[in-house]
Amino acid sequence: MDLDEINRLIELMNKNDLLEVELVEDAKKIRLKKKYDGGMRVVPAMAPLAAAPTAQQPAAAPAQAAQPAGTIAIKSPMVGTFYRAANPEAPPYVQEGDNVNKDSTVCMIEAMKVFNEIKAEMEGTIAAILVENGQSVEYGQPLFLVKPS
Repeated sequence: MDLDEINRLIELMNKNDLLEVELVEDAKKIRLKKKYDGGMRVVPAMAPLAAAPTAQQPAAAPAQAAQPAGTIAIKSPMVGTFYRAANPEAPPYVQEGDNVNKDSTVCMIEAMKVFNEIKAEMEGTIAAILVENGQSVEYGQPLFLVKPS
């Protein structure tokens, strides 16, 4: 791996707001990591190019079209697998009708073996849960509808 390849990885990190990139080629391994700024800690992940168009279009379009007036969508900050609870035996983080605040965890999204807690980042009441447990989600896909308080 030469300096030009490392610079391309750094540009990729900056362009896609990545905090960490790891590349393994044969016996060579490079890991680049930015200093964590204390904001919401999520790991954006890129989906395989062939899978992205088919997975995104059916799930994202109907949810956006059916959004009732007066609600705000909590959208997925990454590609991954949606989980309503910390583990299969645990109760869901939120149910329809639950009140949330900006620090309330509403779900987890697993991306590349990393589980990321997703916060509501707003105050209100969960009006609808748009995704099934264990379903793959895309970046920007609505997960919940919240009626602001």
